[in-house]
Amino acid sequence: MDRKKILKQFLMADIISALIVWILFMVFRKIVVDAQIFTDINILVPNYNILPGFLFFPLSCLFVYYLTGIYIRPDKQSGTTTLFSTFIATGIISFVIFFVLLIDDLVVTYQYYYNSLFVLFALLFSITFIFRYLIIKGIKRAIRKGEVFINTIIIGTGKNALLMSHEIEKNAIQYRLKGFVSIENNVVEVPKERIIGYYNSIGEIIQKNNIGDVIISLDNPDEFQLFKIINQLYKFDVEIRFTPRLYEILTGGSRIKMIGVSPLVIITTLNMPDWQFSFKRLIDVVVSVIALILLSPLLIYFMIKVKTDSKGPVFYKQERIGYQGKPFKIFKFRTMYVNSENGTPKLSSAFDMRITPVGRILRKYRIDELPQFVNILLGDMSLVGPRPERSYYIKQIIEVAPYYCLLYKIRPGLTSWGPIKIGYSDTVEKMIERLNYDIIYLDNMSLINDFKILFQTIEIIFKGKGM
Repeated sequence: MDRKKILKQFLMADIISALIVWILFMVFRKIVVDAQIFTDINILVPNYNILPGFLFFPLSCLFVYYLTGIYIRPDKQSGTTTLFSTFIATGIISFVIFFVLLIDDLVVTYQYYYNSLFVLFALLFSITFIFRYLIIKGIKRAIRKGEVFINTIIIGTGKNALLMSHEIEKNAIQYRLKGFVSIENNVVEVPKERIIGYYNSIGEIIQKNNIGDVIISLDNPDEFQLFKIINQLYKFDVEIRFTPRLYEILTGGSRIKMIGVSPLVIITTLNMPDWQFSFKRLIDVVVSVIALILLSPLLIYFMIKVKTDSKGPVFYKQERIGYQGKPFKIFKFRTMYVNSENGTPKLSSAFDMRITPVGRILRKYRIDELPQFVNILLGDMSLVGPRPERSYYIKQIIEVAPYYCLLYKIRPGLTSWGPIKIGYSDTVEKMIERLNYDIIYLDNMSLINDFKILFQTIEIIFKGKGM
């Protein structure tokens, strides 16, 4: 199932419906306000300047629809959820447009105002929902006919993998099983001709077969083996599912989904509602832009201080691992002397002699992190989320805490519970301790918790407890 194609369908339907509503509403205003029913040959040519609305109104609608979260997983929408989200979104849009557009109108009667609001809402809700419902019905019809499906592979070749394949092929018509992927020392119970490759080439298998879902179905796997596999799969845009066991359910961050009659744990879905996730990204962008503007004098001041304090560049770029396990360059003010690591990663402490005089001030008040607002704007990071680590240390963490890969579900953050409780991590043990707070955050993601973390971070900054 092509998620991008479905997203384009929703976007196009919402734009077309918004344009139709705008035209019909302008005609309604012409008839009611001008009171020219059946008396003016130009009745269908409103006096209002409708051209700006052809751009402003659809964009306003798309913005509000985005905040409802409907564009995050358009392929997962049902008729009920679409009805509810459309009702809320169109109600908000109608109310705002009503006050923006009609408040300065010539007063005919107050009933006209209420009628205008109702007409706008009725048109926007009904037309938008009809377009969306037709798309959803079309997808379901295509699934029933076998025209739309999700390419799926099963990792494992044992008895459990064979049983899972039977479940998929008998009961889950939207999933098309492409074959099995063998792992080391795995018993072969499935037809050998259906084994399409080995796990060490999983990336090539996923790309070649356009895989959307991966089901891990091993016989008696240990937790290190399971999370080792998951750790590799997070690099790809696929949903990861496996048969639930007590440990995975207790780990958190997982939801039970059904394929046929078998329950599966899906760990690539967030506990945060889609609308909150959309608001989270909006807050990231707005706060980052405002922060960079308001703090620009401070940033310029410390740029000069860093440059004059010691030789070397003002900013320090370092590769970190972020969303979906992909690397990115994190930006910071340089707080250490040049070539402090000499090619070998080394953690820093409060009394590290490699830190420059200005660097100590920057770290104490976490000013060195301010350039990461640029990372947030680029989409590499969020305001709140687990701190990104270097690959060198992630490998050490995974040896003790293989569930680190769960953090790949979300963008890393400028701050989180881990840094608040632990501070700078100068040992791998502290990194693992911080990881436990990040797992708790992941399982309890909400906008309320994000605001709590931000306020606590501000308190730490003003008290100078950054190190």
